[in-house]
Amino acid sequence: MLDCAIIGGGPAGLTAGLYATRGGLKDVVMFEKGMPGGQITQSSEIENYPGFYQHGKTGMDFMDTWQEQCFAFGLKHRMEEVAAVRREGEHFVLDIPGKESISAKTVIMCTGSTPKRAGVKGENEFFGKGVSTCATCDGFFYRNKEVAVLGGGDTALEEAYYLSNICSKVYVIHRRDTFRAAPSTVDRVQRKENIELITNATVEEIVGDKTGVTGIDIRDAAGNISRLEVPGIFVFVGHNVNNSVLKDSAGNFICDINEQGQVIVDLNMHTSIEGLYAAGDMRINAPKQVVCAAGDGATAALQVISYIQEQA
Repeated sequence: MLDCAIIGGGPAGLTAGLYATRGGLKDVVMFEKGMPGGQITQSSEIENYPGFYQHGKTGMDFMDTWQEQCFAFGLKHRMEEVAAVRREGEHFVLDIPGKESISAKTVIMCTGSTPKRAGVKGENEFFGKGVSTCATCDGFFYRNKEVAVLGGGDTALEEAYYLSNICSKVYVIHRRDTFRAAPSTVDRVQRKENIELITNATVEEIVGDKTGVTGIDIRDAAGNISRLEVPGIFVFVGHNVNNSVLKDSAGNFICDINEQGQVIVDLNMHTSIEGLYAAGDMRINAPKQVVCAAGDGATAALQVISYIQEQA
């Protein structure tokens, strides 16, 4: 039986594995069907992680040493997909398709969330080359430049406001004439001089060249298409929380989940099930930053160590 099973190999999962193994746990396995690293490996450049400031270094470069460090302390990686986690008595059982189930005393969930794509032509082609889903990560690259934001919810408007303090102008494109965001957020955005709201409009296509995005084609309510020349567009149309592993055979979640599908945890990453923890982007109120996910993973691992010691 494993001391701790970590499901997900991004920054939260790797950090949880590092702290759990260095903390004395002997049987710690991280389950990640692909290579560890998480979404950050898709970033073209990393500038906002403390202590890591090397111009031109990509997210893949950034994560390389994480794996080496974690594995050096005894973290094991199984390149397998966990289909479901269930509680049986005093332990957990991990179901792995086509293989024997695995038992664990504790489980740390680090499966993250996936930003939704808008499905716009050119979005996939220029993702990471002018198309972004993280203003905090990539906003600095557009300092004193004009950018566009696609979306109409709280995240879209909050990130637009954040970008307005960096960029010379921010265009917010929304398909309706009203916003889903909180009234106070809408009011704050409307009062910001360098934010222009383009409503009743959709993005028809994201265009560019070898250097990246050069503009976006916008269709208005009358069907007219115009070109907005910007080097970047930030897409905020929601996230899909990767929480299916926490569903039982009847399709019900085994722990408390909010309306957005995020796992409800306390400050110590405890879920509503004893011995089950959630860290990183899948938890409630996650800032969706690497440094925060790493902190979550460390917190969860320290709690696991204490929990196992108390059970001994």
